[in-house]
Amino acid sequence: LSSCTSAAEKEMGGAEQWEKQHRAHRGFGDRHGGVISARTYFYASEAKCDQHMETFLGCIDASGDSSQDGFLAIKLTALGRPQFLLQLSEVLVKWRRFFHQMAAEQGQAGRAVLEMKLEVKKLQEALANIATKAESQHCFTGEELGMTGTVDLLDWNSLIDSSTKLSKLLVIPNVQTGHPEPLLSRFTEEEDLQMKRMLQRMAVLAKRAAEKGVRLMVDAEQSYFQPAISHLTLETQRRFNRDHAIIFNTHQCYLKEAYDNVTVDIELSRREGWHFGTKLVRGAYMEQERKRAAEIGYEDPINPTYEKTNKMYHRCLDYILEEIKHGQKVSVMVASHNEETVKFTLRRMMELGIHPSEKKVSFGQLLGMCDQVTFPLGQAGFPVYKYVPYGPVNKVLPYLSRRALENRSFVQRAKRERELLWRELKRRLLTGSLFSRSP
Repeated sequence: LSSCTSAAEKEMGGAEQWEKQHRAHRGFGDRHGGVISARTYFYASEAKCDQHMETFLGCIDASGDSSQDGFLAIKLTALGRPQFLLQLSEVLVKWRRFFHQMAAEQGQAGRAVLEMKLEVKKLQEALANIATKAESQHCFTGEELGMTGTVDLLDWNSLIDSSTKLSKLLVIPNVQTGHPEPLLSRFTEEEDLQMKRMLQRMAVLAKRAAEKGVRLMVDAEQSYFQPAISHLTLETQRRFNRDHAIIFNTHQCYLKEAYDNVTVDIELSRREGWHFGTKLVRGAYMEQERKRAAEIGYEDPINPTYEKTNKMYHRCLDYILEEIKHGQKVSVMVASHNEETVKFTLRRMMELGIHPSEKKVSFGQLLGMCDQVTFPLGQAGFPVYKYVPYGPVNKVLPYLSRRALENRSFVQRAKRERELLWRELKRRLLTGSLFSRSP
């Protein structure tokens, strides 16, 4: 009994941390400050969001007309008011927090996230203050959740989906006070409409991408937006990834919860029968994330060292590759300039018998960076892509300079690339094969 109580208290402490992380804070309204390697969008109007959508549609058309199996990266904060993503993230975090609190009370604290299973009878007892017995029985029995007598996190999450009207979201009991509380204050009708428009814009882009044979990658953003972004991306994957992976999520491996996020999303795709697709990255908001955590007072969501981030990246990637080996409907883009990560991927693909022609694993690097890795991969038959940023000079140059700062060993790699090119040039001159293809 004492261990269960302490576990529940620990979960409650974590809950407070989660709420602080996903609450709006005026001092962090400028999401550009401290961002190293990502474009930041600010909401101006619904017309501006429509303009962004039209720009993305043009990019989809250009990619589909110029290449096969192309990729396009988009950001949801370009398609609607970011405040809504923050509020929806708050809903999702509170809902997931409630699941963890119930799991802790049932003695399951510390288990892997997919191993936590709530007993339905105890769950119904916990909901007695906010729902009738008939209502709670209806929620947690039947075709939606099966008849196993338990509810896991995926079952739990299924109770909130895109069909839920935001102004009528569920209420949950406050563990500290024992009184019911709403997940979120009511949205106005206009706010409901604006959220609906964001979803509609995303659906328009997904449909055009499917028509043009282009894969659509939804970029990850700050951790306090990410629950909503991932949730809406999963909803789009459910709809469009039935035959193959068209919509790709993005998982940031500098987050401490990255492995849980990857495994939960893959398990969801397996249960529902659609194709999982993700772009695996290290992350782009480290400085901003850490500053916000320190000033507001919640646990830093970022792994403490670069080495731990590398370990997390390889752990997530290895899990995905194992899923591919076992015939699951899984695709991944290894978006990395790290040569050791690329070598790790190639070695594991060879060990697991994953052939490049399957096109389940692709690689991506920024145009003009890491060419000494990109070109040999392409020559060896691996699907490899160059990320091409474009736009006005005053927008693109700062972005590229931030990317150079992010890749702290960029200068050393550029030097090594020049050395390799010079060595190859001398080899061709000495062998008289200056204009022939290298072996």
